[in-house]
Amino acid sequence: MKRYLLSAAALCFAMAMSAQSLFVGSYNIRYHNSDDDRNGNVWKTRCKVICDQVNFESPDIFGAQEVLHAQLGDLLGALDGYDYIGVGRDNGKTKGEYAAIFYKKDRVKLLNKGNFWLNETPDKPKLGWDAACIRICSWGEFEQAETGFRFYYFNLHMDHVGVVARREAAKLVVKKIGEIAKGAPVVLTGDFNVDQNDEIYRIFTSSGILNDSYTHARLRFAENGTFNSFNTSFWSTSRIDHVFVSPQFAVDRYGILTNAYWTPKATDAQKGNDAPSEIKFEKRDRRAPSDHYPVMVHMEYKNQERK
Repeated sequence: MKRYLLSAAALCFAMAMSAQSLFVGSYNIRYHNSDDDRNGNVWKTRCKVICDQVNFESPDIFGAQEVLHAQLGDLLGALDGYDYIGVGRDNGKTKGEYAAIFYKKDRVKLLNKGNFWLNETPDKPKLGWDAACIRICSWGEFEQAETGFRFYYFNLHMDHVGVVARREAAKLVVKKIGEIAKGAPVVLTGDFNVDQNDEIYRIFTSSGILNDSYTHARLRFAENGTFNSFNTSFWSTSRIDHVFVSPQFAVDRYGILTNAYWTPKATDAQKGNDAPSEIKFEKRDRRAPSDHYPVMVHMEYKNQERK
């Protein structure tokens, strides 16, 4: 009996070592601007909802896009136990949008980090090809605290105008992943501004080093596309925010999270016909916390040894 219990314990330990979990995500939070505020999509309100949602889901690590420096401070002040890496795309310091990577400090340890720009000279911040904006990819090498598992995480925002820029950026990113990660497990997240039907999307999925977590997921919860234009009534099948992972990962669950919040209207409270008398209803505007929905992915890596 004792031998059986020891064997069972050893088997459980071996199984734990051969399949450990990682929870990742991608979230374009929408850069703060006065037009959005005037239209009711106020950053101060949106920030609280975004951070509440992230804190509730509690991913180990996630990539964010369109993060201005002031927004970075707001996010760090409200996110629970997260640190970040990344720089402003316009000057490699604090100017312009960040493609920031946020990670739980008690779950993953930062080992190395870097940035490259999506242009013909990736070590310099400037426009690339026919792009309308300067674009950047930030990356980090991380080690999972509990298991010692090491992986690379890349996060980017590709151009919304330049088709050539998107195509060449995709080729560049695949090349850079090969050079930097050197075959190690990789996660690539971002707003790619191309959906799953675009030929540029296939540059990633046909690379041999990246899978689309959506297509490889055991379970999918994706009742909408990832872009909503701040209108919760819009529906699409297009996914322009992607989570690509290397083949070492087995994707368990993939979700596009369409959570919303409500802002008041100047109307009187009403009672529902079939509701208990204690319940009163108000007419409110249903809003999305960003013009993109976040993508969250649960996955496992296998056959990794504890360091």
